[in-house]
Amino acid sequence: MHTIPELTKQQLFQLLSQRFDTEEKKLSQIPNPSLLKDADKAAQKIAHAIKEKKKITVVGDYDVDGVTSTAIMVDFFRQIPYPLEAIIPNRFHDGYGVSPNILERIDTDLIITVDNGITAVEAAKICKERGIELIITDHHTPSQNLPDAYAIVDPKLQDCSYPFEEICGAEVAWLLLALVKKELGLAIDMKQFLDILSIAIIADVMPLVDINRTLVKEGLKLLQTSNRPASIIIRDFINKSTISSEDIAFNIAPRINSAGRLEDASIALEFFTAKDTHKAYKQFELLSQLNELRKETEAQTTKEAFESVCEDDDVIVVAKEGWHEGVVGIVASRLVDKFEKPAIVLSINDIEAKGSARSIGDVNIYELIKENEHYLNKFGGHKMAAGLSLPLSNIAPFKEAINKSAKKLPKEDFLPKEKITGILSCEEIDHELLSLLEMFEPYGEANLRPRFLLKNAEVVSIKLIGADKSHSKIEIRQYPHQRKTIELIAFKTVFNMPQDRKISCSYTISKNEFNGRITPQLLVSKIYV
Repeated sequence: MHTIPELTKQQLFQLLSQRFDTEEKKLSQIPNPSLLKDADKAAQKIAHAIKEKKKITVVGDYDVDGVTSTAIMVDFFRQIPYPLEAIIPNRFHDGYGVSPNILERIDTDLIITVDNGITAVEAAKICKERGIELIITDHHTPSQNLPDAYAIVDPKLQDCSYPFEEICGAEVAWLLLALVKKELGLAIDMKQFLDILSIAIIADVMPLVDINRTLVKEGLKLLQTSNRPASIIIRDFINKSTISSEDIAFNIAPRINSAGRLEDASIALEFFTAKDTHKAYKQFELLSQLNELRKETEAQTTKEAFESVCEDDDVIVVAKEGWHEGVVGIVASRLVDKFEKPAIVLSINDIEAKGSARSIGDVNIYELIKENEHYLNKFGGHKMAAGLSLPLSNIAPFKEAINKSAKKLPKEDFLPKEKITGILSCEEIDHELLSLLEMFEPYGEANLRPRFLLKNAEVVSIKLIGADKSHSKIEIRQYPHQRKTIELIAFKTVFNMPQDRKISCSYTISKNEFNGRITPQLLVSKIYV
């Protein structure tokens, strides 16, 4: 490990300031949506369809980003007002995105996809044959072969000149709607959608820099005051004076996701588009129940996946019949955390295996899979995560081939990126430090919450907490004979008293609010044995 500096609050402030070399953007400085290739063309087509009273259908996706994109569309059209049919495919019956499957039950003049469609070559062909106009809005990586659609709006297209391409599907949809608003001369305030737009940006792990940072900051602020029924329920549930990006990532996103993972994403869509708090509350309760079920399913699958790992492989590939298709992505993340290697988890059904891949460090899992796509029925995704399906007979050869491809990569690509900011003395951990850390919110991808190192601290006591006693509250003293003790919380970890009564770990500091009292909370990231 390279030398880790001991930091004072002042030095920490200087370090964090260096992360943002440019001044923060204001909302008014968000680049013009017209810079997105085909966006003007798409907006004009949508405006024309509305004027001509054509039937318009939006097709979303079952994750948070897809549901939010759809919700923004529904809300916008409601305010025109104009009828809009909104469909989110069911993961189990329809598969992903706008597909031949889903087209069987759509009768419309114009389809707009949100957060999907960049690989929908087959569906585009069917739309052409049936005389349905197709507008694709997506943010996933395009392949060589693009669908033959009326317009494709995706910042990752090679000839797209939008200055910031790392945006999520909901942002693409929102930017396009801003142009539709202009085309129709509407008085709809586009800022009103930022509360749920920020949830999509956080949940889809977009880098919190540039316009994403601005939108999330403003969106979290709006979440505190918005009279959208869903936002009222979210802030009642979180119940804190300020809502952070982590509150969304850990408490809200998994609930929204659980609908599409286990049942049907329409449950989440109805939550976001509820017209009163009674309906929103009912949907949120459903989402919370599904999330509990998701946790149980995931725990069981994770246990079985751990048991079938071949630890000599560079890329873990595990497959089993009966694994719930909706949790394989989370299980892949758990495998990555435990074994510090990329992981692919496949659920086997009668005819094929479908699953999810997650990566680590600098390993581009999308490229590794692409190199072996001849084994697959289909795949899609990006550098850190992907989805794929393949015939059962190809599982073993694919596993062998992807490991062969991974052998060519430099070993250091596989190193997890645990970046330690420095070592803090316990004396520095106070309310002033909390205020300093708050200045650089929101934290997330590309603006990680600072992580600190604790070396050989004395463990004073350990208490297991949580309903199932699966978390540890560890009271520590940083130096022998020091009077001040502080608490560390280690989630999903049962920590036993070490023989030498010492602990070394990395941790982050966040704000703990309880009964109106605010105290610093130290959360363990990784324990070093």
